[in-house]
Amino acid sequence: MKNRGRIVAFLLLVVILASTVFSTTNPILKDVKLGLDLQGGFEVLYQVKPLKEGQKITESTVADTARALTNRIDVLGVSEPSIQIESNNRIRVQLAGVEDQESARELLSTQANLSFRDADDNLMLDGNDLKAGKAKANFDENNNPVVTLEMKDPNKFGEVTSQIVQKKPDNMLVIWLDFEEGVDSFKEEANKPKPAFISAPMVSKTINSSNVEISGNFTVEETKNLAGILNAGALPVDLEEIYSTSVGAQFGEQALDKTIFAGIVGVSLIFIFMAIYYRLPGLIAVITLSVYIYLILLVFMLINGVLTLPGIAALMLGVGMAVDANILMYERVKEELRVGKSVKTSFTAGAKSSFTAILDANITTLLAAVVLFIFGTSSVKGFATMLIISILVSFLTAVWGSRILLGLLVHSGSLDGKVGWFGLSKKQVHSADEQLETLDLTTKFDRFDFVHARKKFYSISIVLLIVGAIMLGIFKLNLGIDFSGGTRVEILSEQTLSEDDVTKQLDAIGHPTSDVVISGDKKNIAVARYKEDFAQEEVNKIKQELNKTYGSEPNISTVSDTVGKELVQNAIKALAIASLGIIIYVAFRFEWRMGLSSIVGLLHDAFFMIAIFSILRLEVDITFIAAVLTIIGYSINDTIVTFDRIRENLQRSKLIDNEGELADIVNKSLRQTLGRSVNTVLTVIIVVVALMALGADSIRPFSIALLIGLLAGTYSSIFISAQLWFDLKKKEIAKNGGLKVEKEKKQWGSDEPIV
Repeated sequence: MKNRGRIVAFLLLVVILASTVFSTTNPILKDVKLGLDLQGGFEVLYQVKPLKEGQKITESTVADTARALTNRIDVLGVSEPSIQIESNNRIRVQLAGVEDQESARELLSTQANLSFRDADDNLMLDGNDLKAGKAKANFDENNNPVVTLEMKDPNKFGEVTSQIVQKKPDNMLVIWLDFEEGVDSFKEEANKPKPAFISAPMVSKTINSSNVEISGNFTVEETKNLAGILNAGALPVDLEEIYSTSVGAQFGEQALDKTIFAGIVGVSLIFIFMAIYYRLPGLIAVITLSVYIYLILLVFMLINGVLTLPGIAALMLGVGMAVDANILMYERVKEELRVGKSVKTSFTAGAKSSFTAILDANITTLLAAVVLFIFGTSSVKGFATMLIISILVSFLTAVWGSRILLGLLVHSGSLDGKVGWFGLSKKQVHSADEQLETLDLTTKFDRFDFVHARKKFYSISIVLLIVGAIMLGIFKLNLGIDFSGGTRVEILSEQTLSEDDVTKQLDAIGHPTSDVVISGDKKNIAVARYKEDFAQEEVNKIKQELNKTYGSEPNISTVSDTVGKELVQNAIKALAIASLGIIIYVAFRFEWRMGLSSIVGLLHDAFFMIAIFSILRLEVDITFIAAVLTIIGYSINDTIVTFDRIRENLQRSKLIDNEGELADIVNKSLRQTLGRSVNTVLTVIIVVVALMALGADSIRPFSIALLIGLLAGTYSSIFISAQLWFDLKKKEIAKNGGLKVEKEKKQWGSDEPIV
């Protein structure tokens, strides 16, 4: 009865989980906020500068400016704006889903200093003469859109209009927004089709009234915006755009559709692989992975996170990494079953012995993700946030969730003697009478002698790194505008594009460039790059002209030299701090030789990625740094699992007399963990290849970087890091005439086995 109760409990849990996921997923998905790269919109980083000579920019000044920008955004009706005050007196504004980006950017950056002047540009009244918050969008007697204002002192307005009347024939009261002394002039602007002033009504009589009407060639929307900006008040400072990126709605929609499809394909293939290879435990992994995806979306919604394209990539990568914990435990359980232990004993022992490796691997990846969050920009912060959530949730579902579900079935007794349900054949299982230990088991890789072939591996790596360094010196890195500064224009067309046609079109609108690359499955995406960072007016002009020609609004990103240099510095800091943190942690958990060997392997992986990107001329942008840090975190997983097994095998020997015994331990450890390494990297590669082949074009370089890094990381953890540790450790044996191994005390709580 008790055993049947466990099976019932298992089925009830599965039903509850399934019903919860299926019934609440759609509402959660509807509440998840999409970033501007998925629904269109723009992001601008403003440098706050003094408006007048001698003005000091303080924290309160920047805060007041941010509030003024918030008030202006309220006029636009944007549902989820993001305004962040950053260091160095900067304000980052993100507006997703804005249809009229040109008007929105103009509304934000307009100084909003209203002034009333005569025809000779003499100041008569300014914004201080108006009642705050009294500007309204209205209609005149002819039903034309106008803006009405209310004066503080109607007598003062009467005096001004009396002076204007006497200036016939130039009896105009010219209304300006952001008049620039020495630059703007009524007489110069009056003959232009689109003058810089708002309006210039004739004044034929004295007006003693507190109500003022601003008329002009306005649309209803323009009067609303003008009234809103006047009510929000003039900005207390000057704002300079030092970074901006805008994404057309069609680009965002296409990127979302393609990346979600890639995610479904990648995750489905992982589910199939787990179910086929690990049988019943694999099916339980599918259940917990489904819950994992659900929980990530739920947490992301609860923290009011913004889902970006890199964020979706992080979610998919998280699935591959979450499988890692399942594979570690299942491989350990299979080892226990193979030495003839019962299913219950094997499950308990396998769960315990895998815990420390899972914990160490998650902590090092978490360390890299936190560094990425601290030093990353907005989209990369989104990636890092999703990665951090993924790591924490995967630990919860893959360790705790899988153990509960599989434990219910195991302890029910229904799986006793059924090793086939764990992906094993009876031929692979030894009799308990043989009294074998799991560390004595043979593997598929026993013919490989990794240690004695290490010099070949060193030579291969050295040759590849030298070639990479030479190619890097010749070709340099193809730095994106994130690091080099400049402007990037991405054009989407329904028709196939050619470099010549796009080059001619850009030349025709006054922005020639020879740096045009055609991409996309249908060759319908063109990317043009400029060394200059364009001003807002230039960006608006390019967007208008290209929209007319190609039928969709282009993506335009512009980065100043200052921001580009800072991003380079932050990228170097991030890599250095992540590497230092990992070496300290690994040295603390294992020993300094393992920490040093791990970092050499990570530097090997990072340089290899950089060299390949240089040779293939792939663009290096801020997401490339995200990929490098992700690989640093993930690659260390393989290395840690290997070192964990080396430590376990060392604990069996009280004394190691010579180099040969140490070589046997390293070889045995590598053979025992190689199957796990292959399976875990395979699951992540499935996701990355799906992203690369089916995902959005903008994320393809990121996916390529991950693929290169995964392959390099697996190679280095097996053939470089473990071998380097051997070379360092054998010196200790030679120096001391042997190596006495002391038993380690139990660490990290009850789940670590006492060997």
